Amino acid sequence: MRRVGAALAMTVAVGLAACGKHEFEPPDRAEQVVEADREFSMALFDSIAWPSDSIRALEGNVVFSTSCRNCHGPLGEGGTDYALERNLQVPSLVTAGWRYAEAPDSIRHRIFVGHVRGMPTWGVAGLTPREIDAVAHYIGAVLRPDVLGDGG
Repeated sequence: MRRVGAALAMTVAVGLAACGKHEFEPPDRAEQVVEADREFSMALFDSIAWPSDSIRALEGNVVFSTSCRNCHGPLGEGGTDYALERNLQVPSLVTAGWRYAEAPDSIRHRIFVGHVRGMPTWGVAGLTPREIDAVAHYIGAVLRPDVLGDGG
């Protein structure tokens, strides 16, 4: 028993010494985006089925409220205090010139992959493909109804 206790004490001491010298370095932002882009595939969304578009939009609203609203604002206009305090240049999702306005698949890709200027790599860091599909639909159908032809 004495040998086990000594071995355990030695293991703990070595482990603590190693922890004391280690400095955490987060992964490079560009590397995170590249890795997320490697993991991305439109096939991730192929098997997602929704009982209705209204349920899909409702789920998207929940995801937007919890994951996107701080930076993009409640109406998707960007420029929130949260983003400004962090020096993030967040685009409006609802302007006519938004580069993903006509491309729902590109919205899914951008949400999954993020970008080096600050958007999280949500597909790797916290959202499921189903949640990404829902929030992409929400952006198109609720925030930008003109994109999907749902009226205005």
